[in-house]
Amino acid sequence: MELNYKELGEGFPFIIMHGLYGSSDNWLNIGKELSKKYHVYLLDLRNHGNSPHSPNHNYQLMRDDLFNFMDQHQIKQAVIMGHSMGGKTAIYFSLKYPEKVKKLIVVDISPFSYKMIDQHSPQTISHLNILNALYNLDTKQIKTIKEADEQLAESISFKRVRQFLLKNLKRDDEGKFYWLLNINTLRNDLPRTMEGIDNEEDLQNSEFNKPTLFIKGKNSDYIKESEKSKIQSFFPNLFLESVENAGHWVHAENKKEFMNRIHKFLESNL
Repeated sequence: MELNYKELGEGFPFIIMHGLYGSSDNWLNIGKELSKKYHVYLLDLRNHGNSPHSPNHNYQLMRDDLFNFMDQHQIKQAVIMGHSMGGKTAIYFSLKYPEKVKKLIVVDISPFSYKMIDQHSPQTISHLNILNALYNLDTKQIKTIKEADEQLAESISFKRVRQFLLKNLKRDDEGKFYWLLNINTLRNDLPRTMEGIDNEEDLQNSEFNKPTLFIKGKNSDYIKESEKSKIQSFFPNLFLESVENAGHWVHAENKKEFMNRIHKFLESNL
């Protein structure tokens, strides 16, 4: 699969991958800042943005998509950063292909599995609610973005989340709305998106020993402090940091502190 991407700057390659429901556009401002020193690639992962849709969505496939992207663009090694789903893709990739990663940055996601949907994890309930709301929105009948927002508000109370999701609602040449997201596949494969490296037998003895930064929002529960030693068994050169006044979308909620942590990590001779 050939992924859609944006390319900025010159220098050592730096690949950024967005989270679930996101796209390369979400990271454009941060990509521009990093492009002052790096050759930045902002990817649209499969079933997101302007990348192709697929009937399957899991970390093994996204890991392979990244490998193929680097191969197609003759990128031998890169700094790799991913948020949420993109972060877990980076985790799978770094453990499988450590020679292709110089430094790893994982933004607000655990390497490990979240509870399955029938066990009522807060993360899975939230995502299932969101995907059901998007699935049930009749795009053929919607006339305006405001109308779509009003319908989504019946299921999704947080306006900021709705605004983020509605960036994926576009008009075709006839003025009809459609989702950039592959809603059907993302909904059907949500349990796969909640999986982690603890379910992968071939990764149990894997190790990425190069500099690794896990960075979380202080108000987010996606990474727990109690997991640090377990994470460190896979990533021995681990730095785990929290950003104040931020939740899961840490890079958007406190960009200044987030970027300070990123620059410090990148500039250090670890």
